[in-house]
Parts: sequence; C-alpha cells; structure tokens
Amino acid sequence: MSTTSNTTARSYRVVNPATGEPGEEFPTATDAEVQEALAASQAAFESWREVSLEERSRIVARVGELFTERADELAAIITEEMGKPLAESRGEAEFCTDIFDYFATEGPGLAADQEIKAIGGGRAMIQKLPVGPLLGIMPWNFPYYQVARFAAPNLMLGNTIILKHAESCPKSALAIQKIMDDAGVPQGVYINLFANYGQIADIIADPRIQGVSLTGSERAGSIIGELAGKNLKKVVLELGGSDPYVVLDAEDVKAAAGQAWATRLENTGQACNSNKRMIVMEDIFDEFVAELTTLAKDLKPGNPAEEAEGTYTPLASRAAAEGLAEQIQDAVSKGATLHAGGTLQDGPGAYLAPAVLTGVTPEMRAYREELFGPVAVVYKVASDEEAVKLANDSDYGLGGAVFSTDEERARRAARQLEVGMANVNGIGEGADIPFGGVKRSGYGRELGPLGMDEFVNKRLFYIAD
Repeated sequence: MSTTSNTTARSYRVVNPATGEPGEEFPTATDAEVQEALAASQAAFESWREVSLEERSRIVARVGELFTERADELAAIITEEMGKPLAESRGEAEFCTDIFDYFATEGPGLAADQEIKAIGGGRAMIQKLPVGPLLGIMPWNFPYYQVARFAAPNLMLGNTIILKHAESCPKSALAIQKIMDDAGVPQGVYINLFANYGQIADIIADPRIQGVSLTGSERAGSIIGELAGKNLKKVVLELGGSDPYVVLDAEDVKAAAGQAWATRLENTGQACNSNKRMIVMEDIFDEFVAELTTLAKDLKPGNPAEEAEGTYTPLASRAAAEGLAEQIQDAVSKGATLHAGGTLQDGPGAYLAPAVLTGVTPEMRAYREELFGPVAVVYKVASDEEAVKLANDSDYGLGGAVFSTDEERARRAARQLEVGMANVNGIGEGADIPFGGVKRSGYGRELGPLGMDEFVNKRLFYIAD
C-alpha cells in the first residue's frame, strides 16, 4: 500500500445492489484534507482527554439515542447502499443504541483505577488512560454496527477517531458524522474521512496516530497489520471467519435445520461470524439437509426495501455475487452436490439464490475459503470427535457453536473449539459480549468489558510509603 496520487483513486460511490444503478458519488479527500484531519484529531485529543468520564458518558449516550431516533432514515440509507433487508437495517441502527448505551453506562467503571497488591510496600494501581488519535477502517456489511463497536469505547476512554469507511457506504458514513455532531461530540473528536488507499498508509505512518482498527478481509488485515507493525502502532484486526455450527443431536430436526438456516441467511449470509460450516451427525444428516433444501427452494428474489415474506435479497455487489457463484461452481465441478440455489440472476443486480451444498472436500475452494453469502455447506460426521476435528480444520478461528439436547455433551465439544467465541446451544451476542477471534480471523477484542481494554495506556501509578 504505497502512496498514490489522489487523482487516480476510486471515489466513494453508491451503487444499489438490487438494481445495479449508480447513485450519489463523493470525491476522495485531498492530501491537504488528510493533514487537516490529523491536525484536528490531535488538537481535539488534548482537550477531549481532559473532559470528565461523566461528561463523555452523557455525550456517548446521546449518540446512541440518535441512532434509534433516526432508525428509519438510517435504515433506508444502508438498504440502498448494500442491499440489507429494511427490517434488518432498522435493527442494526437500533443495536448501535445498545452499544453506545452500554459503554456510556459501564464505561466509567471499566475505566476506573484498579488498585493492585504491592508486596514491597507502598500503593500501586493501574490507570486506564487514553492513548491519542486512532484510525478506524470499517467495512460495508454492517455500516453502522461496525463503527459503533469501535467508536463507543474509544470515545468513552478519551481517544479521538479518524474513520475511513468503505467506498460503497459514503451516505451512511456521513449520517454517522452528523449524529456525532448533533450529539455534541466536539469538533475533531470524530472525523469521517474519505481517504484513498495510499493515504491510509500515510495516516498509519503519521506519528500523531497511536493505533488502528480494521474490520475487513484477511488480505486487508495482512496489509494493515504489516503497516502497523512497521510503524510500531497498536492494531486490532477483526477479519474473516468460517464458523462451525455443530449439531450433535436434535429433538426436532426440522426445527434445528430451520434455526440454522435462519442464522445463515442473516444479512444475506454476509457476516464474518455466520455459521458457514454446518457439521451434522450422520443419523440426522439426511433430514437436516432435506429441510434446508426445502427452505432454500421456497425463496424468490425480492426488493430489500419491501420486506416481503419468502424472498431473498441481493448481495452487496454484483462482483461479490459473481465471486460466490464461482466458489460454488468450483465445488460442484469437483464432485460436491448442490441441492438448491447457487444460480446467479441475469442482469446488473447482485442476486444469488441461497444455496445448500454437501460433499465438500479439501481440494475444493469452498473447504478452505470463506463463503461470504447465503450458502449452507453441510458436512456429515459419525462421532463427536470427528465433529470437533472437522470444526478445527480451518485457517479461521472466529466463533463456533455446538448444539445438543445433552448440554454437558455440547459443552465438552465446545471447549475443544479453536475459536475466540465458543457457544453452546445458542449464539452469545450483545453489546456486553466480547467479540473477536484467533488464527487468521485476527486478534484483539471489541464489545463488552474487553472492548475498553485495547487502545488504552494501562499505566502503573505507584506511591511509595
């Protein structure tokens, strides 16, 4: 990622994935605007760090309130930008309220001084202090939620933020900036910047920036991680995932399959922690796959803005849909069975029929690669040990879940998952639940009490007797 001329950079542009029609376009920042943002962020940090936690809490809480007050407006924006079903778009905006409220409420306690035992005498405590301006690089799949989980804890800590959003989400990026401004976030504390790739490298290298957080692809994480390491900057990387969803047994197989399918189709399958690999015990496998197939075949393409029952919505871009179709076809060409879906609709829209795929083997791309869209890959296993071994046979390690009518059986299997988030008989999600992975899914944590423990100076403060 080397410095490039701003004149050759891609602009920030809306393209409706349901129709392929282009919308508003916004120019990338000039190099002068980047320098202005860096200077403003540093200047704002000098004063924001001195604002009391109580006052920061009041402002952060107001940010959260505005996400719900403007939920309808915010939902319409991301439904246009990346095709999220309108009800899910509204839910995402409202979830941001939960996140900001959690850190506004719990933040003062989480940032409080922590006294530790000083064996040699005197008094010792750990102080949690802000570190300075941070760069956030955010993705298109959850345009509000991803920003909220990075911004809320760091605003509470007293850090300042420069936010580089995805090029396909400029209107949602600007809507967030307006919320920050209207909530009373001081000028320079949160800055939306339509930076290009070369400018990102320059920002990370700038001595005023103290850390960078990226949510994105494994490739992007590798680039940003290298840049951050080269410049000795703290970095949090939340990357891809291919989460195992292990079903050891079920009282009602159809219901279990229905739950798995509904989980897989959330956000049209475009979530890093989606249940991309369903691992099912052999005695219920056939019935499980049959139900998934029925559910998939019943779906028709629909307009994400209309919220019609029995429909599926587009992926975020035509390119994404075409790439997913290629992964499916690679598997089929090498012997996998496509039970339903997987067809790419003609025309400029980004519609790919939700698919059910079995018989995936290691020589297929679908075995190792993340399938970022509505594809249920289902594996058959004969024992708990085989299920765990298959679950861990992945370069990713974000999350995973194990389901069984015998909770202790599920707990035994879940304890062996090589992931950052292991779940039993459900998926733990919420503003208070830490999020993050291991292996090639990245490192660092967001949300919950660990969300305020990343970009912070854990300073020792010692007072001798």
